[in-house]
This record gives sequence, C-alpha cells and structure tokens, in this order.
Amino acid sequence: MFLTISTTGSAAAPATDLGYLLHKHPGRAQVFATSYGDAHVFYPEATAERCTAALLLEVDPPALVRRGRGKGRGGAPDAALAQYVNDRPYAASSLLAVALRTVFASALRGECRTLPERAAATLPLRVEVPAVPARGGPALVARLFEPLGWQVTAQPVRLDDHFPEWGDSRYVGLVLEGELRLSDALRHLYVLLPVLDDAKHYWVSADEVDKLLRFGEGWLAGHPEQRLITRRYLARRWSLTREADERLELVRLADADDVAVEQIDNAVEAEQPDGTEERPAPLAVQRREAILAGLRSAGAARVLDLGCGQGQLVAALLKEPRFTEIVGVDVSVRALEMAARRLHLDRMGERQSSRLTLLQGSLAYTDKRLKGYDAAVLSEVVEHLDLPRLPALEYAVFGAARPRTVIVTTPNVEYNVRWETLPAGRRRHADHRFEWTRREFRDWAAAVAGRYGYTVEFRPVGPDDPEAGPPTQLAHFTGGDGSDRTDTHEKKKEDAA
Repeated sequence: MFLTISTTGSAAAPATDLGYLLHKHPGRAQVFATSYGDAHVFYPEATAERCTAALLLEVDPPALVRRGRGKGRGGAPDAALAQYVNDRPYAASSLLAVALRTVFASALRGECRTLPERAAATLPLRVEVPAVPARGGPALVARLFEPLGWQVTAQPVRLDDHFPEWGDSRYVGLVLEGELRLSDALRHLYVLLPVLDDAKHYWVSADEVDKLLRFGEGWLAGHPEQRLITRRYLARRWSLTREADERLELVRLADADDVAVEQIDNAVEAEQPDGTEERPAPLAVQRREAILAGLRSAGAARVLDLGCGQGQLVAALLKEPRFTEIVGVDVSVRALEMAARRLHLDRMGERQSSRLTLLQGSLAYTDKRLKGYDAAVLSEVVEHLDLPRLPALEYAVFGAARPRTVIVTTPNVEYNVRWETLPAGRRRHADHRFEWTRREFRDWAAAVAGRYGYTVEFRPVGPDDPEAGPPTQLAHFTGGDGSDRTDTHEKKKEDAA
C-alpha cells in the first residue's frame, strides 16, 4: 500500500515544514513495525518549494491471518485461499488507516511543539493513493470527500489494459487537493479509507464508536453522507451504528445552540431508586480506584497486574490510554481463560490488544519476562500464600523484577468485626492463609522496603473507622530501578554454595 502527502511553500514558509508537522525528518528513511508488516516513511522530494512524504506499508498476509483470528474479510473457514491471495498488500484499506494512526499519531492530534502555528493553519495539500477499493465507484468517492473541501480526482483502474472490454475494476486511483489543516486531512483519510473499502481487517468492537467520533470531530456530524459513513465504518453493526447516530445528533444540537454537549444530554439525572442519597461504591471498586490513583501519581505507563485473576483490574487499566502496556499474570490457567472471555480478547480491536498480554506464571519464582516495568500491582494476593512462601514472592517481585513502583493491597483483619455477616474469627475468604492487622502489615512492608531498597507509604481504602481502621490497607512502594538486586540473604546462600 502506498500513499503520498505533498505541499508547496516558499522561502518564508518552506514546504519542508511538513517534516516537523509529521514528526518525521525529511533527511531520513524510517521504518515502523506494525502487527501486519513494516511501515516505511520517506521523502521522494524535500525542497523549500515542494515537499512530499510517502508512506509505504508492506503487509505480511500470513501475519494478518494469524492476528485476525478468523475475523474480518476473507476470514471464513471456506475462504482459506482468499486469506493469503487477496488485495490487502496493494489496495488502501483499514490496514493503511491503522498505519496512518500508528506512524502519524501526533500529526493526527494536530500537535507540533516546534511549529504550533503551522499545525493550526491550513496548507495546500495534495494526497495521492494509487489503488483505493471503492465500493460505489468514483461517484461515491466524490460524495465523501468533496463536502470536506477536497477537489477529487478518482480515476477507475481497468481490470486489464490489454483487454479493455473487460471494463473497470472496483479500484480507483485517488488524488485529493485542497487547502486544509494537515490533522484534518489525516482524519478524513483515517475514517474514509475503510468506508470506501466497506470492510475492516479486525473485529469491530464497541470502542470503535468512540474512535469514530474522536476522529470525526468537527466534520462528521454535518456530513451529508454521515449515515453511510457510520454504517460502513462500524461494519454494519446496527447497535453500534445507532449509538453513533444518537451521539452525533447530540453534537449537531449542541452546535446549533452553541453549547456544550453535556448541557444538551442532561435530561435524566442520576437518582437512587429509593430517593436516598448516593450509595457508596463497592469496596472492590474503591480498591481499584485507589490502585489507579497510585499508578497515575507514579506516572506509570507499563504495568504488571500480578495475580490478575479474572481481569477486573486489567479491564480498568485498558480504559485509560496512559497505560500503554498491561501484563496480567496468574498461576491459574482457568483464571486467565476467564479473564480473556471477560475482556473479549477474541474480539478486541488491534490497538487495545497490542497493549495487553496475559501470562501464566507463579509469583513464587523469578521470571525474566517481568523485568523492566514501571509498576507492579499485588491486589489481594499476598494473603493467598502460605507465610513460609512469602519470602519467595518478595524476592521475585522486589528483588528480581524490581519495578519502580509496587502497590500492595490486603484485607485489614481488625475491620472484620464491622462485617455483620462475617462470623467472629472467620476470614473473609476461604482461601486466605492469613489476614494481617494494621501493625503486622506495616511491619512486613517496612521490612521488605528496607531489604530491597524501597520506601513505602500507607493509605487507607474504604471508610476509615476510628477504631478498626479501613477495610483494605494499601502499601505504595517506590524506589525500584528495574535492575536485578540480590539481597544479603541471597548473597549468603550463594557464598555458602
């Protein structure tokens, strides 16, 4: 797949500013790995008068089949050959749209620290795509792009030049020219290339609605072909299409009244069924919020959820783009299978699935796969281990993996007397091997921090009872550097050996 973006300029405003706006230097050819092949960015020409940036996507069809999990165009069981023999390496489609978003992410957002005024200004642009599948022909291409300010040339590609009587194929050679902001141009291409193809290479999930509205902001709500665009972009999934249309209608109403969307969409206020004041969030929700707040304050981007269970925390992490890599680890294969189902991993979009890894492993053993992460979370995990095995977990996490931040939560046994349904002396869960008092937890955490070079702070989770304390206690460790550290006890064992 091949696409070029060109602009013209002068000595005062050189065309090579395009390199700043795309965040790609005109003097270098760069390669970016994607899930489906390599994306190359280079500049066939780069002068003050004219500059052209080219994006060449080399698609690996076998990799596409492996990642597609049988979904999308050509993924039916009776179309095995079509999975490998198809137009995907050559014709612009959702694959090229994903490459645009991956390679030119800052330009799509309209961000340029070096030349912010140029990023906000219109440029004379020319976009060329040699082969675009157009289900609807050149007329549909014009209906989609011309209302956005483009001058459109869509030349049909013949099936075979040697046999003109065969007629035209469903492909067109596309040329777009106009005065637009670069970010707007990229957004138009990102949304409309899959719409013209009327197919996507990945499963269309609910987050595609948010993606459509984000990249369609400012132009989609007023587009005369808005319904066709939403229907095709969302792969004719009617529930998603209906949701997108309803939200776009709110945008139109808000624009007409010159108010924020929130002021329009406020007809129904949240109200408790019995009319009483708002009920507190469940403890599990409060615990996840406390963990997320700790990770945000630490500036963590790459996070380990150790003992992830069925993936509740992983799901919360996936909702925040700041967490760019999320690894869920559990010793139970069944728990990981349930997490995969809860997260709809088989239908997850490419961008989400590239952020997530689920691993089977025991926290009682060191694991090289867990090194180098910003943060690790042990949420309601330590109390499931026998006390004699706890030092092994401590070393595996704090001594070997050594993330910069570790967050540990565990029940506060002193609070158990406040649970009316919990019999005296009974632990909260049948699999809990112990439950600590606040003093016991603080002593353990302080000892671990001292042994492995961390500092630790303690925070309550849930209502902080003046006598019994909070239901959940949280320790926030900081100071790991990602390096392998062997404590004194381990060194003594090595020396003895």
